[in-house]
Amino acid sequence: MSPKKAKSRLTHSLRGRLLWYLLAAITIAAVAQASIAYRTALKDANDIFDYHMQQMALSLRSRVPMANSEEANSVDTPLTGNDDLVVQVWSPDGVRVFRSPSQARLPQLAVLGFKDVRANGTTYRIFSVQTNNQTVQVAQDLAVRRSMAGNLALRTLGPIAVMMPILMLVVWWVVSGSLEPVARVRKQLASRQADDLSPVSDAGLPDEVRPLVQELNLLFGRVRTAFDTQQNFVADAAHELRTPLAALKLQVQSLERSDSRADSVEARKLAVSRLSAGIERATRLVEQLLVLARQEANEAPRQPVELATLAKRAVADLIGVAQNKHIDLGLQRDDPGAVEGQPEALMILLRNLVDNAIKYTPHGGTVDVSVVDEKNSISVTVEDSGPGIPPEERERVFDRFYRVPGSDAAGSGLGLAIIKAIAERHGATLTLGESARLGGLAATVRFPS
Repeated sequence: MSPKKAKSRLTHSLRGRLLWYLLAAITIAAVAQASIAYRTALKDANDIFDYHMQQMALSLRSRVPMANSEEANSVDTPLTGNDDLVVQVWSPDGVRVFRSPSQARLPQLAVLGFKDVRANGTTYRIFSVQTNNQTVQVAQDLAVRRSMAGNLALRTLGPIAVMMPILMLVVWWVVSGSLEPVARVRKQLASRQADDLSPVSDAGLPDEVRPLVQELNLLFGRVRTAFDTQQNFVADAAHELRTPLAALKLQVQSLERSDSRADSVEARKLAVSRLSAGIERATRLVEQLLVLARQEANEAPRQPVELATLAKRAVADLIGVAQNKHIDLGLQRDDPGAVEGQPEALMILLRNLVDNAIKYTPHGGTVDVSVVDEKNSISVTVEDSGPGIPPEERERVFDRFYRVPGSDAAGSGLGLAIIKAIAERHGATLTLGESARLGGLAATVRFPS
């Protein structure tokens, strides 16, 4: 694996990311501690040595004899006893009378007080003091101070250097242990079959991960419901399509036999009419199945919808069907405002309500559609003068492919199932009752306003 791929994999791993940042934080903290310890030690060393140089200069100003440099060198050797310090003494007329044995070549002129001077490829810290009869200068190479500060910093960082690997191991162990439940969930999901949608256990998961697993379980539940609905839909559709397809096959066979009889013209017309009716019923069934499947899978965005306008369109679409049966189709509407919904789905709901009423209303009957603004809801009611539905059958007619026994109207038993599915998706309630004015069925859908 290339370093680039390894780094990408590391940064996309929660465990690797935590370990990377924590170990980097430990390393940065150790480096910062080393820097702080060194700077602190260097400051302390500077303070100590500056004080030492100052005290030495003040003590030497009354002890160094007025002699030439060669004699002073031999006399001064026991005065310093430290090759790190360089001492020089000048007479009032600027003649150097004393210099400690050292290879350093320092400036011949002294600046009173402390001063850093660059000489011999290094930097010296110099302190000079002047009296009536002499000037004393004490110098020290700053490399000595830096070396001492480094030694002190190393002593401070020694325990930290020992504890860093231990701390890194502890961090690795804690992070790995904390993410173990997440790895367990991953293994559970990896070992599952495609049809296993049972909930995943969230025991022992961190609070940050538990909501994710809970939402995953909710998603599994929705997917399981969708799978069950799909399986039921496919099973019901296959069952219901078997009958009209078998009828179509028989009608085709009847049409073929009609050619061999003497009254073939009349028989052929009858067979053709029956075949056309069978094809129409099968087409209607397939259309209803497709509408039902589309509505169950539809998650289109919602928007304000005026039910009165949709009801007017539904009545206009079906006015021709009503006129063919000489049915008086009317619309009564208020101005109730709008509801939140999917316009296409609500149009299907209203059209199916009106279509069912026209289908089951005898010739010359009446179908009325009303849109009413109630106190806390908007209701759409479709009444007809047909035979209605017995009270004991009003719950069962919402089942797919169920038809009231004895019904003569052609249908697939999906109309009310589609209407109920759309109503429930919009938070509306669908009730069936008896029309007090027309005597037939009254189907009412109430939407929250």
